[in-house]
Amino acid sequence: MRTIPDGSPFPLTFRAAVLEASRQPLVLGTVTWDGPLERGQVLVQVRYSGICGKQLEEIDGARGPDPFLPHLLGHEGSGIVTATGPGVRKVRPGDAVVLHWLKGSGLDAATPVYRQDGRRIQAGWVTTFNEYAVVPENRVTPVPDGTDLAQACLLGCAVTTGVGAVLKELRHRPGTSLAVFGCGGVGLNAVQGAALACARPIIAVDPNPRSLALARALGATHLVDSRTTNPVQAIRELTGGLGARSVVVAVGHPGAIEAAVESASAPGTVLLAGVPPAGARIQVDPGPLHGGRTITGSHGGGTAPDQDIPAYLALHAQGRLKLKELVSGEVPLERINDAICSLRTGTPGRLVIRF
Repeated sequence: MRTIPDGSPFPLTFRAAVLEASRQPLVLGTVTWDGPLERGQVLVQVRYSGICGKQLEEIDGARGPDPFLPHLLGHEGSGIVTATGPGVRKVRPGDAVVLHWLKGSGLDAATPVYRQDGRRIQAGWVTTFNEYAVVPENRVTPVPDGTDLAQACLLGCAVTTGVGAVLKELRHRPGTSLAVFGCGGVGLNAVQGAALACARPIIAVDPNPRSLALARALGATHLVDSRTTNPVQAIRELTGGLGARSVVVAVGHPGAIEAAVESASAPGTVLLAGVPPAGARIQVDPGPLHGGRTITGSHGGGTAPDQDIPAYLALHAQGRLKLKELVSGEVPLERINDAICSLRTGTPGRLVIRF
């Protein structure tokens, strides 16, 4: 494991997986950060990173031509603070932290400039497919010493987005029906959020039997295999013909979104947590909108990192929120492309990159 030498840590050279071109494997290499830390910046030694569907979209160029190539990726991680810039008060060297893409408290800061063989490697406010990351103070949240960082990295996106979608954005009413379309990292945590909200029934929809089995373990009461069963009909049957009171759509496929909308009750709410490809369009029947059916988008589960990350860790400590079960495996950075391929081919839960 890399450690910062005594004295000035700059310049710092470390390994990273770089997106060189859309629809191509990531390229493993070394990048250099010259330093020093600017006001509000925090240097984190990344220990673990989740792989989110958002990164798959970026690799695939699903949102259109990528103007920032080459660049780093990853937006949910965990690590140890190794240095802080001027003005930083929220964390100090040695603190364990979760890295997240949503803003929390603290200073905002400039995005870092990395170099590789004389060229600039772009980075946003948070990247986690790299051994070290320079991030703003407001994109890290400290966690207690002894926290399992392999599990805690998922609090940077998957857990907070999925659980928050139900508890904070939908504010789901106990005892009423909830369906989740797509049982990846976010969808599985929406299932957990539904269980915390005492939803009944909790209906998980996915074409992957292994993902559905994990959804069952996390609280789903009914499973719908969308390869063999029409989910709209199934959800109608399970809800006495009414449709689900709340529907979380954790995929971006337009057909799945249309089916999710059709499966909702009126009144009822459909929350879009998955992001469709650029230019995608959906068709919906406008009639039920007059009966109170609403369609809205999620923004990271409405997460307030400073409050919600400790709260979800507390739920985990109480045995009410599962984290270990979400991690389907740990792989070293050298195998990141294998991990990405595994996710594409149906590995359930989250694969975690271990540094």
